[in-house]
Amino acid sequence: MENISFSDSFELNLDPFLIPVKGKYPVFLMGTLVYLFSVSCNLTLMLLIVAQQNLHKPMYFILFSLPFNDLIGITTMLPKVLSDIVTETSKVHYHLCVLQGFLLHMYGGGILFVLAAMAFDRYVAICQPLRYNAIMTPATVALIILLIWGLDFILILSLFSMQVRLPRCRSTIMNVFCDNPSLLKLTCVNTTANNVLGLFNTAIIQVISVSIQIFSYVKILIACTVTRKSGAKSKAINTCSAQLLIFIIFEVVATFTILSHRFKDISTYLQKIMGMLIFLVPPLLNPIVYGLNTKEIRNSLIRVFRTKVYNK
Repeated sequence: MENISFSDSFELNLDPFLIPVKGKYPVFLMGTLVYLFSVSCNLTLMLLIVAQQNLHKPMYFILFSLPFNDLIGITTMLPKVLSDIVTETSKVHYHLCVLQGFLLHMYGGGILFVLAAMAFDRYVAICQPLRYNAIMTPATVALIILLIWGLDFILILSLFSMQVRLPRCRSTIMNVFCDNPSLLKLTCVNTTANNVLGLFNTAIIQVISVSIQIFSYVKILIACTVTRKSGAKSKAINTCSAQLLIFIIFEVVATFTILSHRFKDISTYLQKIMGMLIFLVPPLLNPIVYGLNTKEIRNSLIRVFRTKVYNK
């Protein structure tokens, strides 16, 4: 194919869902309800951490990044997909497509880094309780949060910096949203270096996140086995189970998403749905899982509701 480099201002065509006319409005309504539910749950969690004095602790300051990251993921993807379904349009400006892909990749790396930071916090709290306040100082917490977002930003920026320099000879994104693999398919030149960098960045994120979490939870498990205090055991299990569940949910959904693109027998329609799940399931379940499994958050939410009721 002739190597044509399009202008940075050109429009791209997305590959939309083919939904019957009678079905697009029910799908739009259902998707809107899912989006509003996720946004309200994550905003509630964020506001609780900000407003409730008893949640002003290192653990919850780090946790604040999780619902914030979830809002980035679902807001970057879902409203655009729902809008395209209703308006029956499938065009997107190139720069907006790159921005969407960048933010979605930031979301993917962000959730793993946040979970790693939260696991480290629990390791210090459970395995070194007497030194917790000395280790998890405000400066340390600020540094951890800076590392979460700084490292994530640098890795994703390096990925997209290489991608945007490539000449483009196609204008169709074979997906309902933009991501780096889809953008790479627009070029007709060799993308081996981009693919290697993408795999390297993914490996870096996974190795850092998984190794920190394995180290932390193994140490916590050993500490729980050694201690004779049943109260300490139950508290440790309670605080760690939510984080482990969130990590498992993300990894399972991510694995199914990746596998759906590796098998040729799977329909493109199913691939699109699987691709969306990674940006839908964690933002929907994370605040619920944390709200139900973390006693302090659950009690704070109940207290706020009771206060509102009594004031009426």
